[in-house]
This record gives sequence, C-alpha cells and structure tokens, in this order.
Amino acid sequence: MTHNRLGRSALVAALAGGMLLTGLAPAALAEPAGRAQDVLGPYGLGGVRLGMSAKDAKATGKVVQKRRAGACSGWDLKAHPSGRDRVGMWISKKAGVAMIFAPEGVKTPQGIGLGSTGKQLDKAYPKLKRAASGFPIVTVPGNPKAYYYFLLSKNKIYEMGLALADQDCTN
Repeated sequence: MTHNRLGRSALVAALAGGMLLTGLAPAALAEPAGRAQDVLGPYGLGGVRLGMSAKDAKATGKVVQKRRAGACSGWDLKAHPSGRDRVGMWISKKAGVAMIFAPEGVKTPQGIGLGSTGKQLDKAYPKLKRAASGFPIVTVPGNPKAYYYFLLSKNKIYEMGLALADQDCTN
C-alpha cells in the first residue's frame, strides 16, 4: 500500500509540475465542469456574454427565447430557467445581451449572491453607489462597461443583475 501511495503522489507531483511547465491542466486536476455557469460577471454568465447579439447568444445553444418586447427580447439560460412570468436576461436589438439576472446559487466573483446581506455587499464593493431609484449599484470590477445592481429586503439581496452601462431595455 505504501508503495502505491508514493507512486500516486509522485504521479500527481509530476502532473502538477507538467501543468506548471506547459500551462495546461490535466483533466483530473482541472476545475469542475459547470463552475463558469455559477459566476455572474464580469462579462456574462454560463457562456453568454454581455453585448452578444441574439443570434450569437442563440448559437451557443444555452438560451431560449421567452418573449419579445419592442427593442428588447426576454430570454432564459437553459441551465437556469426563471419561471413563467420572468426572464433571465434581456437582449437588445441595438446593444445585444443587455442585462442578465442572477439565478439562485450564482454569485459574483466577489462572492455576492441572492441571500447575501447588506454588510457583505458593502464589504465586497466599497465603491457601492445608489441609483436614482435608491437601489445599490456598482461598476463591475474588471469591466468598466457594466454594472451590478442589487435589490434588498430585510437587509438581504433578493434580486441582482449584471447589465451594460448603456443598455436600453430597462431603466
């Protein structure tokens, strides 16, 4: 048994060393599949990126259209259906994917998700501002063309999204 453990340790060390030398991660050491689907931002969610046209978003095979509404259409990520009377994102004819709403279990790279507290939000985003309507917004770290918005009730986030700063789907 001891020899086998040492052999495995040596193999793992060799693979890790190879990973450092080649820059490639062996499949056994790579991040678990689906991880990118659980992170909102800085450019999108689940393989759908802000600014992507409806045609390009549809071509990913990861979205389904739910409704048309003038200059914008409502869509869902197949991995995160939003329910009957909601949409998971708005896609603008002019700007492309304009706004993506965070589904349950998805967090920002800074660890903020539905259910996070106001205190956690303030700590994660010290440059948090208030929109004219009063809800917290912040420019997305790493993407100055986008912002996060947060809606809170009883000091907990119940809705949040990632949006293009120049989106034309909502106010």
